Amino acid sequence: MNVVELAAKLIQCPSVTPNEAGALKIIKELFKNTDFEIYDIDKGDISNLFLRWGVKDLPTLGFSGHIDVVPAGELGEWEYEPFSGRVSDNILHGRGAVDMKSAVAAFCSAAIKFSKNSEPDFSIALMITGDEEGEAKYGTKAILDWMQKNDQRIDHCIIGEPTCPKTFGEAIKIGRKGSMTCTFTVFGKQGHSAYPHLAINPINATLILLNHLSQEKLDSGSKSFEPSTLVATSISANNSTNNVIPSEVNTTINIRFNDYHTSNKLIKWLGKVAAKVSKKTKTKIDYNIKVSGEHFYTEPTDLAQLVRKSVFKITGIKPAFSTSGGTSDARFIYKKCPVVEFGLVGETMHAINESVPTSQIFALEKIYLDLIEEHAHYFKEKSCMRPRST
Repeated sequence: MNVVELAAKLIQCPSVTPNEAGALKIIKELFKNTDFEIYDIDKGDISNLFLRWGVKDLPTLGFSGHIDVVPAGELGEWEYEPFSGRVSDNILHGRGAVDMKSAVAAFCSAAIKFSKNSEPDFSIALMITGDEEGEAKYGTKAILDWMQKNDQRIDHCIIGEPTCPKTFGEAIKIGRKGSMTCTFTVFGKQGHSAYPHLAINPINATLILLNHLSQEKLDSGSKSFEPSTLVATSISANNSTNNVIPSEVNTTINIRFNDYHTSNKLIKWLGKVAAKVSKKTKTKIDYNIKVSGEHFYTEPTDLAQLVRKSVFKITGIKPAFSTSGGTSDARFIYKKCPVVEFGLVGETMHAINESVPTSQIFALEKIYLDLIEEHAHYFKEKSCMRPRST
């Protein structure tokens, strides 16, 4: 089957996190009669795959991707059934078409094509997870842990996330901001709204807290990143009566932070602001913080330049290096090796009627294949070949 047919078959698996819904079985069947070694890496309720061509101590080019998707949303709003994998007028439709089953299909297809016509003088590793759209606790992190325990080498890694805003080929991600979410619980004193002096209003205290936080300019951006941002995302009170001052309010903020900050420094700052507001308003303020990931950045040297070269060769576009957007599994992989992201145009990812032109999928497969070929030359030129294990 060609790469678009493979992508369509993957889309037909309703693999909403954490259910892989048969998508990984399709990939294992695809590699069944190849020279790739196939490893199941399951943890918790998550299924993952690791595949390797060539001896594990050879210089290794890695590809990383996920087959899990977000829920389809309102089914009646879709032009075609969201897990149909339908191709109409040279457009592939369905949840995961952009994010990111087409990219997984593209790097799997490219890796097989290369392996059939080459000797393994270097190695290709494919990391495919079923836990990227969820909490990402047992996905790529579990694969990396397994690799560490089994002495599995990787020197460069490409992630197939959608990276292009409008035009295919226009952007490569070489970094991402860190992300953290903080939920504050502000405790006051319940009372009658006609006698506010007898109560302590946690709504007023919450507004003061949010004003302090939102008025703080975290930074003006750095050499590699846009300015950090702090956004209030929710506020709610335990109150359904209009003449009662509630006793408790919850509010949540999300911070996307660049390389001027670390999560630990921001946590300390949030604590100081909360303590200041608590004292001023005579409330009690608790908070719970979840850090999704720290910022990461890959210098646009060897790996990024190789990706740019392949993209330009296939599309005629010289892509820009970008650090915009949300988090990705690159936040785990960058600790092990240089990592960049390159994939499709992301306009419809997570949206109703997610879709992608089939021409982009065919072009992405060509880019990944060219990248593999470029790495074959790169590893030889760098004289980093290691003896084969016996």
